[in-house]
Amino acid sequence: MNALLRAALPSIPLVNQLPGIRKAPAEDFSGLRLTRPPVTAERAHVERYAAVCGFPVKDTVPVTYPHLLAFPLHLAIMGDQAFPAPAIGSVHVENSITTHRPVAVGETLEVEVAVGAAQPHAKGTAYVFATTISAGGETAWESTSTYLRRGKGDDSAAGGTSYPDAPPHGITWRLPDDLGRRYAAVSGDHNPIHLYPLTAKALGFPRQIAHGMWTLARSVAALENRLPDAVRVDAAFKKPVLLPGTVAFGSARLEDGYAFSLSRPRDGAPHLVGRTTAL
Repeated sequence: MNALLRAALPSIPLVNQLPGIRKAPAEDFSGLRLTRPPVTAERAHVERYAAVCGFPVKDTVPVTYPHLLAFPLHLAIMGDQAFPAPAIGSVHVENSITTHRPVAVGETLEVEVAVGAAQPHAKGTAYVFATTISAGGETAWESTSTYLRRGKGDDSAAGGTSYPDAPPHGITWRLPDDLGRRYAAVSGDHNPIHLYPLTAKALGFPRQIAHGMWTLARSVAALENRLPDAVRVDAAFKKPVLLPGTVAFGSARLEDGYAFSLSRPRDGAPHLVGRTTAL
């Protein structure tokens, strides 16, 4: 069964009670860990990704690119009966990337993704997916992706990471209506909220929205020539970016890196906030 379809079926009433689809109770879930066969960062794929996200073509992959190698494992975990939360309705709220060294185009990599038990969150329940990408036994790249299931929250739990200010400074990007489809074609993330007005409206959005990982990648691309080889990038996804639309980019120099943001030009409402930290 297609991984995206398997991940989506538990969100459909009645269907989600069928054997083989029904999710296990959250209290029974202690964690999952998956790996995939070694995968090569193919030049053609890296260059397609770079073109969609605004990175220059180089002999090393963009900082955010390895997420694509892990995404099939994220989807496989979400589609597993043992994982209690359906993929549809799980909101990607935070992401943290640590690049220990540049990953070369053409390099063959091992990819592992693990997720533990649910964590309390001020707005519901959170699951943290930890990705490790290595070569020859050496970790080259790591990330954590936090997905939120909205519901009864824990008032004593953290509501999210705080970030330094990075007000817009005149740079705006006009995003076309097919951006979600273009990013889906290269990333494999065909969530219907990103594709067409009709499919997005069916899931509660006025029209299709940009992928959060595209907004992060495009922001990092704007800073790419100022980042060191070993760097950490942390970001929180705030309001969705409707397509077509215009976003304002901002950045500010910090002692050990940069703060950055994407916001709505007319009122400054944040779409994305983040920071880089030299390692």
